[in-house]
Amino acid sequence: MTSQTIETTGPGDGTPADPSDAAPPAGLRGHPWFTLITVAVGVMMVALDGTIVAIANPAIAKDLGASFSDVQWITNAYFLALAVSLITAGKLGDRFGHRQTFLVGVTGFAAASGAIGLSHSIAMVVTFRVFQGLFGALLMPAALGLLRATFPAEKLNMAIGIWGMVIGASTAGGPILGGVLVERVDWQSVFFVNVPVGALALLLGALILADHRAEKAPRSFDVLGILLLSAAMFCLVWALIKAPAWGWGDGRTWAFVAASVLGFAAFSFWETRVREPLIPLALFRSVPLSAGVVLMVLMAIAFMGGLFFVTFYLQNVHGMSPIDAGLHLLPLTGMMIVGSPLAGVLITKLGPRVPLAGGMIATAVAMYGMSTLKAGTGSATMSLWFALLGLGLAPVMVGATEVIVGNAPMELSGVAGGLQQAAMQIGGSLGTAVLGAVMASKVDHDLAGNWTGAGLPPLAPAQLDRASEAVQVGVAPVPPGTPAAFAEKITSVAHDTFVSGMSLASLVAAAVAAAAVVVALFTKRGRNAEAGAGVGHI
Repeated sequence: MTSQTIETTGPGDGTPADPSDAAPPAGLRGHPWFTLITVAVGVMMVALDGTIVAIANPAIAKDLGASFSDVQWITNAYFLALAVSLITAGKLGDRFGHRQTFLVGVTGFAAASGAIGLSHSIAMVVTFRVFQGLFGALLMPAALGLLRATFPAEKLNMAIGIWGMVIGASTAGGPILGGVLVERVDWQSVFFVNVPVGALALLLGALILADHRAEKAPRSFDVLGILLLSAAMFCLVWALIKAPAWGWGDGRTWAFVAASVLGFAAFSFWETRVREPLIPLALFRSVPLSAGVVLMVLMAIAFMGGLFFVTFYLQNVHGMSPIDAGLHLLPLTGMMIVGSPLAGVLITKLGPRVPLAGGMIATAVAMYGMSTLKAGTGSATMSLWFALLGLGLAPVMVGATEVIVGNAPMELSGVAGGLQQAAMQIGGSLGTAVLGAVMASKVDHDLAGNWTGAGLPPLAPAQLDRASEAVQVGVAPVPPGTPAAFAEKITSVAHDTFVSGMSLASLVAAAVAAAAVVVALFTKRGRNAEAGAGVGHI
């Protein structure tokens, strides 16, 4: 594979050159570091929206009279649209140019955000959340494609490191900013904040981003491939979203899983027949690229699945406000901010294999440490494990992204960026669903015994089911008017049972991270990056 652009040619042989051979841009247009700042502003908007909205959901439900299932759709509609369309959006960037795709994505995302803030019904909120997901899918792979095309090979890891730092900081900072906006302003401000950010990203993009086109960019669309892949992804993500409510043994869950498998099989067959496939399956002949995709899935399972319960632990067990809970996660955020650029430097010097394996070892140890947390664990101990988790995730976010994008040819950089983002989204959903099932099973198994062991009156089956649902998110099922002594016992049982479930889920996440260490050993620097290493300077 060779990394190619149509703007430049190699020295004297007329062959397209790697972007790393290009001279530094004279002005703003196409300048690598200004390009990085521009795409970071856009990516920050999308990453922030992934977590900031969760804080606003209760206020939205109260103001619009929405049910719990309605509120779930505020998150699920966004996630479904994003996950299903990422790879197709990456292909659009490869076809029409990543600059144009990025600008459309930024504009659409900001406009949809403003429309949500002006919505007067839950149906309107959910509808525009779908548009947010679709435009966010255009934006994310395009950002990676722009970085790949703009930065010389020896600087790409540093750029991806800063890109990963922005995503990590925005994701972790969402609950803090969301809490401040909801408490001090209103829930609409959570969405309105994207409008000026999007306007800034659009202005910077129009002035700075250059239009890089690969010489072998696709000239046609694999429409059937898009439909088959979208249907398969929808069925998979839908099964993962509904599994906690339906149950993993429910026929509906497995019907959607089976439909997803059939969809992926049909897609794979069709891709071998079409002239310009959506995803050339030969791409996966690259063992490092395939390992990078698997590694991203496993990392997201361990990280997003494990972290899902931490927010309940901090808010419902320790009684923290959303802002306080977000502040307690600052060690994780801080280590990702510091560690991502450093990981980029380390990966440039050593290659991705050792930093990736080391990062997953640190992640596994951190998740094991989180399995030892108790209801009364202090902030210092929590901060230690959160910091180690951030330190472990930083090289994985950077290295796995570089492995996926760097091992794909330039004309497929958008598809590679879509693969990277889709792997993270599916891994996060899979982690939440699977670890949620582990948590639910543990709570269901332990709650009745812990309840009677504390001397509390036995519960009827229906009461036990309702109590179990509350305990699974760390809430003590104390009925109104319960005497203080009994309320204290119920709270103690609920919190201890929740922590036991969280501990088991964290151990499973640690095992997934340990398995990812082996996958990391199959990664290596992309051939294009190796070819360009040491050439050109910014």
